Amino acid sequence: MDISKYGRLDGKVAVVTGASYGLGVLFAEILASAGADVVVTARSVDKLDETKAMVESLGRRCLSVAGDVTVYADCEHVVEETLKTFGKIDILVNNAGWADDRLMRTEHCEPEMFAKMVNTDLIGLFYMTRAAAPSMLRGGGGSIINLSSIFGNLGSENRTAGYFAAKGGVNQLTRLLAVEWGDRNLRVNAIAPNFFVSEMTRALLEDSGMAEWMRSRTPMRRMGELPELVGPLLFLASESSSFVTGVVLSVDGGWSAGGGAAQLPQPWDEWNGEFGVPMSPNS
Repeated sequence: MDISKYGRLDGKVAVVTGASYGLGVLFAEILASAGADVVVTARSVDKLDETKAMVESLGRRCLSVAGDVTVYADCEHVVEETLKTFGKIDILVNNAGWADDRLMRTEHCEPEMFAKMVNTDLIGLFYMTRAAAPSMLRGGGGSIINLSSIFGNLGSENRTAGYFAAKGGVNQLTRLLAVEWGDRNLRVNAIAPNFFVSEMTRALLEDSGMAEWMRSRTPMRRMGELPELVGPLLFLASESSSFVTGVVLSVDGGWSAGGGAAQLPQPWDEWNGEFGVPMSPNS
């Protein structure tokens, strides 16, 4: 059995949206490291240049195209420039997204903030997919990877209604398109991560108390580290997942398995229920 192709993306062309910072930069780096040429797009042109330089430092070709995923003409432009330069699209990573980090209760949330999150995280994702899919289907298929979230899987106290609604929509759209395009070998999957710690987010998460709260709700009792996204992304992008489509892959330390573990220790862990004698769960 030849296993050399598994996890490798040599000869592939990948498009990554929201590639000016955060996970978009990481995804571009992962894809390039695995051998793909990469097209990066976002609204921030100066930051895109930094991502382009990083990809090229890994020995891969890179095209940067400025664009806003909430503008369909921009999505079409990204696809046109990609096809003009590389002639095909094998992988699309729909990473661009936005969330209102004020965590306001829904009754106080401005209607336009809800609309902005849905427009970026769901409608923008659809626009980019709609623009790229025809050429991918004509080319014999490929892999579309949508960035979802644990908050698309179930409810939580995180109080960002537009984000929850958008990511739930991403999950359903992923399943629909997987069914619709599966017979033409265009696979559509999603990654639903927990909070991941980066140099940019570490201080904010710790200072706000969010990190401690999320660790208490996560069965593995920790947050994700960025290298733990390498395997899931390469699995879905490569031939390793050639018979996998319509899957929302939770990368969350078990958070979605139980909807988040108890925030406080269960008192019955210390009680034997018979004579009132405390017992240790480790005994």
